[in-house]
Amino acid sequence: MLKQMLDYAFQVSSCTSLQPKTKLHIQSLKSMEDNKTDQSTKVIRSANMDNLRTGYLFPEISRREYEHFEKYPNAKIIKLGIGDTTEPIPECIASAMAKQAMALSTVEGYSGYGDEQGEKALRKRIAEKFYKNMDVKWEEVFVSDGAQCDISRVQMLFGSHVTVAVQNPSFPAYIDSTVILGRAGNLQGQNGKYERIVYMECTPQNGFFPDLSNTPRTDIIFFCSPNNPTGTAASAAQLRRLVDFATANGSIIVYDSSYAAYISDGSPTSIFQIPGAKQVAIEISSFSKFAGFTGVRLGWTVVPKELSYSNGFPIIKDYDRIVCTCFNGASNIVQAGGLACLSTEGFQAVSKVLNHYKENAKILREAFRGLGMEVYGGQNAPYLWVHFPGSSSWEVFAEILEKTHILTIPGRGFGPGGESYIRVSSFGHRQTILEASKRLTSSLRKFNFN
Repeated sequence: MLKQMLDYAFQVSSCTSLQPKTKLHIQSLKSMEDNKTDQSTKVIRSANMDNLRTGYLFPEISRREYEHFEKYPNAKIIKLGIGDTTEPIPECIASAMAKQAMALSTVEGYSGYGDEQGEKALRKRIAEKFYKNMDVKWEEVFVSDGAQCDISRVQMLFGSHVTVAVQNPSFPAYIDSTVILGRAGNLQGQNGKYERIVYMECTPQNGFFPDLSNTPRTDIIFFCSPNNPTGTAASAAQLRRLVDFATANGSIIVYDSSYAAYISDGSPTSIFQIPGAKQVAIEISSFSKFAGFTGVRLGWTVVPKELSYSNGFPIIKDYDRIVCTCFNGASNIVQAGGLACLSTEGFQAVSKVLNHYKENAKILREAFRGLGMEVYGGQNAPYLWVHFPGSSSWEVFAEILEKTHILTIPGRGFGPGGESYIRVSSFGHRQTILEASKRLTSSLRKFNFN
């Protein structure tokens, strides 16, 4: 069986997705479960870790993928679940990274540690490219190894008793990082919510934007637009209300704009397009989804100089200290790639790849709508949010995987508000997406999810 699994993992097929990394990760998890050591220390485990929901969403999806492979070893699995890019990085960008890497082998080109905050040239380019006319200064841009790491770094800024609000549904890292830092309170089993987190309901009925008039004040507001998982983007009027709400309450918005490059309808690409946002917001973003850097790892966070704590102390000074303490800066090779992405040639090249994913989303959206389903997203983000009224999202996930060999993500993994939905990713080669559309169209007609 092991040889069969390895052969499967290395198949050169755009439809198969079980990577060696996934296989080894699942095996290591099983090993940890099965082999408890007789030798233990006297160190007590953090109660916050005990308080986490059982299993992080994406490793759980990998585990179920592995189990499906064991059941159907010859199936060609199509992976429309975890949001991992699939198309090659444009040559001009890869060449820039290769050139930087080769320079390290020469006396003239070698460099060691760089600035923890990122190379000045890249920080300037990010400010100029993404924040033109928003009064964002390059010194306010902190280059990192990705948005997900920055979510936790930003959390370090605040005291242990701060209160937190999240969209419901939302990306799991906002909640899990809050739990790990001991701010969430107990998990309430009956509704799947943590008692000290405010869940801002985002539904089709309210346009996936929370009713702020009924939202309690919290210190921190996590907000993602375009949203993961719903794929919807907030309008300028909606973000105006959010900034006004934070201003009135003395709150801080942690704004995740990782999917801003997918916006197609003129919706704001940054919270800083809204006047007054620099006094109440931090923005986190990423090269992962717009430049195909999911494996390369590069992101940034903007902390405005105007943003301060209740005592008037500038938050940017503390964030700089956190970065210098916890991070030695992004790889200089990767930063060379980031600069190339933001050149005229590089940006045109990544825009073509973005259009590929947008067209994929259109194909999948048409497939689901052709089946009479309610589908949201897919126009301003690489994700579709598909509704199966009255159904368990995990059961829908399992049924689709069983009948079509297609991996999606059950909406319940993004919080209670995701029940009866699945998230479908448009990342994939075109032939894979067409095959997925064909399988879904032929198989879902026969399903009864109610």
